[in-house]
Amino acid sequence: MQAYRQRGAYTDAYYLDLTFRVTLNDYIEAFYTTPLFKCERLVLALLVAKPSTDSQARALACRESLRFAAWTVEAREPDQILMCDFLSKTRSWLSCQALPSGTRLWFGSVVVPERISPDGKAWLGFGFHALLGFHKIYSKALLSAAGQRLRSRA
Repeated sequence: MQAYRQRGAYTDAYYLDLTFRVTLNDYIEAFYTTPLFKCERLVLALLVAKPSTDSQARALACRESLRFAAWTVEAREPDQILMCDFLSKTRSWLSCQALPSGTRLWFGSVVVPERISPDGKAWLGFGFHALLGFHKIYSKALLSAAGQRLRSRA
């Protein structure tokens, strides 16, 4: 995400600490199969014809697929994944960080500028600015929902 930030993109990242170990595979599956995220999946299916299933989320988590709903894997390491949307305007980042007493789950976003002015100022678009407050609340809710799902399976 740092490379995008250096090019003027908006980035954010939120974390949640759990008192047990979580693998990236488990986190990815939990994140994309929560009831809250299923609402987003429904919207994507209806508005942009990008349907998805829990089985496809599992395939992404297990490295059997590089696509899920409206996203494609841009980069993946053992502890993190960066997903790019089908329009290449946003990225989603999920990461698991081992802690002495558990795991820190990270969820972050990147919004690529629509344009950069000659003086180097990035313009992210009216929609971005109008929805930023909602985005922050929704991002935290998605992370919390994934944490709840993982706790229920622990």
